[in-house]
Amino acid sequence: MRVLRLLKIFRIGFIFGLDEFLLAHPEASRLKRLVNTIFFFRNLGSPRAIRLRQALERLGPIFVKFGQALSTRRDLLPADIADELAKLQDRVPPFASKLALDEIERAYGKPWDKVFESFDPVPVASASIAQVHFATLPGGREVAVKILRPGMLGVIANDIALMDIAAGLIERLWADGKRLKPREVVAEFSKHLYDELDLMREAASASQLRRNFAGSPLLIVPEVYWDYCTTSVMVMERMTGTPISQTDTLRELSIDIPKLASMGVEIFFTQVFRDGFFHADMHPGNIFVSAGGQYIALDFGIMGTLTDEDKNYLAQNFLAFFQRDYRRVAQAHIDAGWAPKNTRVDEFEAAIRAVCEPIFDRPLKDISFGKVLLSLFQTSRRFNVEIQPQLVLLQKTLLNIEGLGRQLDPDLDLWKTAKPFLEKWMSEQVGWRGFVNAVRTEGPNWGAMIPQIPRLVHRALNENRLEPLEAELRTLVRLQKSRNRLLFIAILLLSALIAWQVYSG
Repeated sequence: MRVLRLLKIFRIGFIFGLDEFLLAHPEASRLKRLVNTIFFFRNLGSPRAIRLRQALERLGPIFVKFGQALSTRRDLLPADIADELAKLQDRVPPFASKLALDEIERAYGKPWDKVFESFDPVPVASASIAQVHFATLPGGREVAVKILRPGMLGVIANDIALMDIAAGLIERLWADGKRLKPREVVAEFSKHLYDELDLMREAASASQLRRNFAGSPLLIVPEVYWDYCTTSVMVMERMTGTPISQTDTLRELSIDIPKLASMGVEIFFTQVFRDGFFHADMHPGNIFVSAGGQYIALDFGIMGTLTDEDKNYLAQNFLAFFQRDYRRVAQAHIDAGWAPKNTRVDEFEAAIRAVCEPIFDRPLKDISFGKVLLSLFQTSRRFNVEIQPQLVLLQKTLLNIEGLGRQLDPDLDLWKTAKPFLEKWMSEQVGWRGFVNAVRTEGPNWGAMIPQIPRLVHRALNENRLEPLEAELRTLVRLQKSRNRLLFIAILLLSALIAWQVYSG
């Protein structure tokens, strides 16, 4: 089955003449002429960009998503290709309306007209995984109904299997293979892709994001109607707005475009550092703008999460970059174990400075993060820095945000926009606010943990588990020290209060 899928990929690529991209180098001109002469019967009259888009659509959802990601990188692609791939964001060919109605009947166990008061059979949006129809619930509430494409599981399983085989070959045959962890990256991508096939999971993600931004002046998230959600059908509030890619229309509506671009950066950093839960598919086809100038998020199939350790590491690195403290960046990589312990900090620092220093104090229109990341990739290769698969989605999202910002406001200074937010977040995590938050979180556990010390000692002696005991004791000692510090602060505050009362009396 996998061999057949691989042959299909090669066949479609050949039919649409994608070998043109491989043979575009001047040194391959003779081979290109030979291929075109032998296979003269191919109809390659359409422009190359159209043929590329059509090939990706024929190949299926994974390739469509690849094209969607590329479409936001206008700094890396020729204009004709970027314009054509942008159509993949919201113009993927829909599947037949009858299939959509059949899926509704399977999901609910009854005809569509027993579920909805009205249902528009013409889809309003069609993506690689699902498509959306407008409908009305009993009582007149207008909703958007997202329906999974039929037969997706088999196609995705085959494509993921091929990607895994390719990743395994890269690990074995390429010197950098193990450092790049391609199989782990594929596994991470696969996990999120399979998550997209469960619309109940997507509904839960939308609900969580809506709670995170409840009452926010930045972002609106549609309400999910749980009584109508299944694994293959999701029903949510119908949203009205202007696609964010239609900048001329937004200007006609008196939307402040530079402010909108700045808000996008703030939304990104809020999701990442405040919540550790972020929308990881923020291409222009998934974002509307309300009449009041707020972002409207759509399509919650790909969401990323970060641990507290990841957030702290990233915040430290971002701030160090913004402050041009490249030594701190280098040291953070070594401390985190991402770079070997024997790495010379001064050499690593100099290499990072050479990549990053030229991009500061420049607007987005003069910066290509794609090229910066490529340079950083080459630097990481030189110093044997390991790729972190859990951050692949974050890197993809950051590139999407940059592409979006470039479309909205090429003069946006990403650094100046993000720096105040990160400084505030770090003060809340590391400063006295961070201490208070940590005490509030961990304090209730202290009373339960400290009395356990005698039992832990007895159990460790009986089971000869001295090393685990030492680790647990060290944890308890740290907690006790924190408790002592808190007690000391409380005594100081109480003393100050008593002194103030005596003085004021």
